[in-house]
Amino acid sequence: MVNEAAVDAPGSPTVFLPPQALAELTATAWSELPHVCTGLHNVPDTPDILARLLDADHTRRARAVWDLYRLLLHHERVFPATAPAALVVAALLDDPRTLAGGRWERRAGRRPLRAELLNWLASFADVARLDAVDGAGAPRDLAAARAARPTLLTRVAVFCEDGDPLVREAAIAATALLLADPALAASVPRYAPVVRDVLARSADSYYRWIARERLEAWGEDTTALTATEEDHRAAAGRAYALAENPFGDGQEQATRWLAEQPEDTAALEPPGRWHPDWTAPAPEPAAPHEPAPEPPTAVQGSDPGHRGPWRIARDEERHEWTFTPYVGVGPLHFGMTLDEITAALGEEGSVSSYYDPGSDERHLGYADFRTAGVRALFRTDRLECVAVNALTGPQVRLDGTPLTGCAPSRVEDWLVHRTAHGRLLYSPAADPVFPDLGLAIRAQRAGDVNLTRPLFLLHGWLDLWHSLPSEEWDCR
Repeated sequence: MVNEAAVDAPGSPTVFLPPQALAELTATAWSELPHVCTGLHNVPDTPDILARLLDADHTRRARAVWDLYRLLLHHERVFPATAPAALVVAALLDDPRTLAGGRWERRAGRRPLRAELLNWLASFADVARLDAVDGAGAPRDLAAARAARPTLLTRVAVFCEDGDPLVREAAIAATALLLADPALAASVPRYAPVVRDVLARSADSYYRWIARERLEAWGEDTTALTATEEDHRAAAGRAYALAENPFGDGQEQATRWLAEQPEDTAALEPPGRWHPDWTAPAPEPAAPHEPAPEPPTAVQGSDPGHRGPWRIARDEERHEWTFTPYVGVGPLHFGMTLDEITAALGEEGSVSSYYDPGSDERHLGYADFRTAGVRALFRTDRLECVAVNALTGPQVRLDGTPLTGCAPSRVEDWLVHRTAHGRLLYSPAADPVFPDLGLAIRAQRAGDVNLTRPLFLLHGWLDLWHSLPSEEWDCR
């Protein structure tokens, strides 16, 4: 029988934690250890996230797992709270409640909570082996992350022979990355064979990458593994090309081959550092003679007495919001329910919903909050995109610079210069999309001029053409 003790997570029923996890949780001065957004409105603190990992409700469990990624490993970076949180997560692994299965925000397919917590620990270990110059965190936070690796290895490695293949693969992946610690080098010969025999043959491309990268670092020959991976990717590329060509020979055979391939369960939002196609870009030469563009300024609002279809709110009428990429904007953060958004904005939204094809299940599409001047867009009934009305919405700032109600070209020029080494995409409507920020800049009509209507997005919405509802394209 597992001895447990209770901890209260605000907004949820009392959660019982195993003694070791509770001891780690209560002995840590969390108020002195922030995550990326500690203290922001509606953003949970680290103890609340950790307590909800064992919540009886799967929706709250899944939300807590997602919060681990977005708040404690934001943009593959560690924070003061990250290493202590990793120790608590590892202490939860042998709790029977982690056997509960489900779907998780970042990965395809169903898997036990235990496997997904091990995946998070693998991501933690992946970041912990980097340096501050890689943007992986402050030196002190990285040092704390590295210091936690021996303890984490002890707690994680016991699952490398687990009977569930999903748990076993995740444990081996985390173990392989934890063994990047030079102090643990003596354990490498014990685990290298299982990394080659299990991880290198996984259907998960992230796990295969870990196997090749670690085995090579340990001085083993990975020529055959690399050749197999390249052959498979080339075959998949040819098959996709045939399957999408209605006039080519072999379309049916290619479609059948693709259907027979095991599902790649790698993270749906893969860190750029591990993706198999990623190579570090060559440094771009500085351009000292090309001055930075002037920051954009918001267009002056209409006179107070003006009324009409294109009245522009004045500065003093707009709320001031800040934006944290892939976390949220103002009082809204991604993953909120409609009720939570309504409470945060203090008004009822005008809701549009739809039925799933072939079922009677109804889902939220979007909700317009006219007083606040924002549109909340949903996927699986959770907030994943926020569109801010150019005329009446809040003034959202990035690095103190306004994004709402400005000349579109000025905002685009400033963002391109600011993210000079990041990616830039364009939608079919020529809207610039900045994947590193989760930000798109659309134009909204105000009489004879166009003003910026910023969209704040999760990764799955970067393809605006296929993600946005038709009503959003009408906002011009």
